Amino acid sequence: MADKSLNRTELVAAIAADSGQSQATVNGILDSLFNKLAASVGDGTKVSIPGWLSVERTHRAARTGRNPSTGATIQIAAGYGVKVSAGSKLKAAAKG
Repeated sequence: MADKSLNRTELVAAIAADSGQSQATVNGILDSLFNKLAASVGDGTKVSIPGWLSVERTHRAARTGRNPSTGATIQIAAGYGVKVSAGSKLKAAAKG
């Protein structure tokens, strides 16, 4: 697990400093990016940024599960999840 973390406020400040844009502008761009990402994945469209990451909606079939408290068998409905895959540039950056 990482010892360091970068929250949204720190990310916005760093991008603003690197790009010369205001923090408000960068924050608006990030909001727009995440809104478009959520809308696209919600519609079933795969979003791919070559070399960095791809995000897609996945389908989970209905299945039988078990209540951990009682041990009773329960039916879990079909649903959707999200799969995020790291691209080659992101993987290379993680290796150091």
